[in-house]
Amino acid sequence: MPEHDKDDGLLRSRDLWLALGLLTRLPLPAHGDLTRGARAAWAWPLAGAIIGALGGAVAVGGTAMGLPIAVAAGLAITAAVIATGAMHEDGLADSADGLWGGWTPARRLEIMRDSHIGTYGVLALIVSVGVKWALLVSLIEGNVIWPAMIASAALGRAGMVGLMTALPFARQDGLAHSVGRPAASTAIIAGLLSAGVVVLTIGPAAGLVSAIAAVAALIGTGWLAHRKIGGQTGDILGAGQQLAEIAALAALVVALT
Repeated sequence: MPEHDKDDGLLRSRDLWLALGLLTRLPLPAHGDLTRGARAAWAWPLAGAIIGALGGAVAVGGTAMGLPIAVAAGLAITAAVIATGAMHEDGLADSADGLWGGWTPARRLEIMRDSHIGTYGVLALIVSVGVKWALLVSLIEGNVIWPAMIASAALGRAGMVGLMTALPFARQDGLAHSVGRPAASTAIIAGLLSAGVVVLTIGPAAGLVSAIAAVAALIGTGWLAHRKIGGQTGDILGAGQQLAEIAALAALVVALT
């Protein structure tokens, strides 16, 4: 597979189904279909928006039923985890174990591929889920949970496309390598789509703040991955998505509540 998938100049409607099939566990015909590879990555922010809308709907529904805000926030996280199969959370945990648990790039990659979870991975999940839960509680209290979850999820998935385009593969196999590296034009379209989703849901001012926070988290993730293992893997992409989403949510708590 080439380093970058060639851009065939077509944005196919089926790419959204391919994006949902790759990034979720929803029972879709396109599940696991990599025929379009990274060329379909322009639609990842739209898939993220759908996942965010699902989590937001659960939060809104829970509070409408009279559930405590803390419980509604937990259910929103649970819904998103079920929808995605926790693939991004798994990437965050594996990245934490590998990047901090090995002394050489080869050893770090070996640890990241290990199905067992270590101390760093456990702590990364506890901290990330705990912080996200606290942020969602604040957003529910501010009555902006639905648009905030949609916007942050779209930004997080667009960030994955950016990392794939910017960083070389750290290994020559695995899911990220199977998907390929998007062309720059694909990453630009993904960024523009996520910007459109953000502006439509939370407005330009709060959207700019959340986008800056997400980009900062992604730059930090990309810098660390390049320094520690020489590039990106599927786990790094998942970690970047989680950190960008949490950063965007934190910015929205400040901007909207």
